[in-house]
Amino acid sequence: MRFAGKVVIVTGSSRGIGKATALAFAREGAKVVITSRNKRDCEQTAREVENAGGKCIVSACDVSKEKDVNNLVKQTLKAFGKIDIVVNNAGVFAMKPIEKMTLDEWEEIIHINLRGPFLVCRATVPHLKKGAAIVNVASVLGVVGEPTGTAYCASKGGLITFTKALALELAPRNIRVNAIGPGPIKTQMLANVEKDPKLKKAFLEWVPLGRFGEPEEIAKAILFLASDDASYVTGHCLFADGGGLAQ
Repeated sequence: MRFAGKVVIVTGSSRGIGKATALAFAREGAKVVITSRNKRDCEQTAREVENAGGKCIVSACDVSKEKDVNNLVKQTLKAFGKIDIVVNNAGVFAMKPIEKMTLDEWEEIIHINLRGPFLVCRATVPHLKKGAAIVNVASVLGVVGEPTGTAYCASKGGLITFTKALALELAPRNIRVNAIGPGPIKTQMLANVEKDPKLKKAFLEWVPLGRFGEPEEIAKAILFLASDDASYVTGHCLFADGGGLAQ
């Protein structure tokens, strides 16, 4: 068990990559803090963690709200007394032509995808000790453009460079900061793509492996970055995209 005795916060862990990550950490012995805006879905994830023999707490949290994030940290410390690993996974996805995108729509994406990780890191870093790790869930769209994806691409591109800057800042304290950049993954965000045969075909043509990734595959990569197996890796974004960016 690589994470026995460790305390892990996974934001956006009510479904998709976050849920798979929370379950993976629990199976490896970690105590997990399950959090998202939807408390009911978090409770379902918590039941699965407990059924797998893991320990966890649930904390409803909108990562774009400072008060929610501070409360999340307080609840974690009250329940477990420390924080060892932070996974900033909470995110939203939307594609819209720029002339049709409202300021509120732009700000929701930026606030959750970029402001959220900032708030979570700012609140948790004072409690992290030597050997702690932060993993930010970015995207391949953080390094390539996508038509109608200005807000999402900007948020994930910002998150990748945020990761690099924070890694340098925390390196003297031996706290590692990395990112994972998933390609197309079978989550709710991809639901509309899978329903449209033409769109699905276009997405798959970009992936040399010829299939969408599974949330569990991204979870495994996140656990690697958070583990001692990656003890000499910091400031890095690991792209798990089926080879898409290799073209």
